[in-house]
Formats: sequence, structure tokens, C-alpha cells
Amino acid sequence: MKSIEDRAPAADMPSAEPATTTVLTQVRELIVTGTIGPGARLAAEAIAKDLGVSRTPVRSALAVLTAEGLVSHSMNRGYTVRDIGFRDILDAVEARAVLEARACGLSVDYGWSDEELRALEADVEGGRAIIAEGQWSEEIEHAWYEANRGFHSLIVRASRNATIRNAVRMTLIHPIFGDIARTSPAVAKFVPKRLREIPAEPPQHILDSQADHEAILSAIRDDDAVLAEKLMLDHVLKGKARLAACATRR
Repeated sequence: MKSIEDRAPAADMPSAEPATTTVLTQVRELIVTGTIGPGARLAAEAIAKDLGVSRTPVRSALAVLTAEGLVSHSMNRGYTVRDIGFRDILDAVEARAVLEARACGLSVDYGWSDEELRALEADVEGGRAIIAEGQWSEEIEHAWYEANRGFHSLIVRASRNATIRNAVRMTLIHPIFGDIARTSPAVAKFVPKRLREIPAEPPQHILDSQADHEAILSAIRDDDAVLAEKLMLDHVLKGKARLAACATRR
């Protein structure tokens, strides 16, 4: 296995078990980006040695990855990487749309603290400022998706619903550091090269996503749970529709 040191966490995870969280996010990223390919065996001892941790957090992480569907386990072969397909990605996005939409509605029902709302506003303003520069690159894209992840994660946390929060984690089978149409091997192989190239200016789907964030924030400020939930559902499903459309263009 290639070294998996110095890799940033790929998703919003609980902080109670930092060693398990570190192993989980790093190994997940290696799997979904294709660095560790389908069918590869995942030996707890080798991963533990590579990361400099004990086998206990590695085994816990492998159990979570199995529950997520990224890894399979058998008595004979142990843990192996599953072949994640395009359909799996689309199904995960669709499930996340329903979960995040309900979380968004619940967050308004429960109410936002001033501190939480300021943090959400900061994520939206951060994305807006990046787009306002009028330039685009892989580095800039990554920065925008950082703000995007913060926005979505905060809304899920503000729902005060641990079950939804845990279920959402199970749908994040690809680290959202950039455009999945380009960064996910399961999707990219179906997308024409011209649609995977990074433009010089912010692409339309980013402009649309930022506008959605602004509208969702406005609904939350207005204490409109019904509208906030609908806007979030539509927002995430737009991402699914775009991926499906990209993959059918030749």
C-alpha cells in the first residue's frame, strides 16, 4: 500500500475517537479516488503500520467502511475494496438529498443560535468572495468546495438529529474536494474529457450552487422551514441531475 500520511480529512466526522477518524477519512479517500483499487485487500496490520497507529482504530474504521458499502468482509479473504460504480454514486447523492433536506427543515424548527448563523453566513460569504474574483483553477475549486462542505455540514449539525447526521455520513462515499465529474474515477470514466477540464472562470454549476446557498440561507434567516427544506432538496438533486447529464454526453 502507498503511504497515506499527511492526508486531510475528507468529511465531517465526530471527534470522540481521533485515531479512528483519521484512519477512516484517509482510507476512504484512497478508495474512492482509485488509489486503492477494487478487489484490493485491506490488512489491518499493514494500515496500522503505515499510519503509525494501533490496530484497534484501524479495525473500527474498516467496520465503518464496510457499513458504508465501500468495503466487503468475508471470513476467508478479510476486508476487500468493493467496486463502486456510477450508479452507487447517484444513489448516494439521492439519499443525501432527502436527508439533508429534512435536516435543513429541522434546523429551522429547532432554531439557529446567533453563533451558528454567523458561521453559516461566513461559509456563504466565503464562497461568494471566491466566485467574485472571476478566476478558476483546481486550487480555487478546492477552496470553494471547502466553504461548500462547511455550509452543508453546519446545516446537518444544526438539525440536532444524530440519526440523520450519521446517515448523511454514510452517503458521503466520495470526498467532496472538487467536481466529482472529474475527481471520482467511478464517474469520470463516463464523462467526456471536455467536460472534465477545469475552466478559467467559475463554471455555471458553481454559480448555480452558490445561488442556491444564498437562497437557503435567506430561508433560514426568514425562519421558513418548509421553503428551506424544499430548496435544499432541489439543490442536492441538481447535482445528481448534472452528473447524469454529463455522463450521457458524447
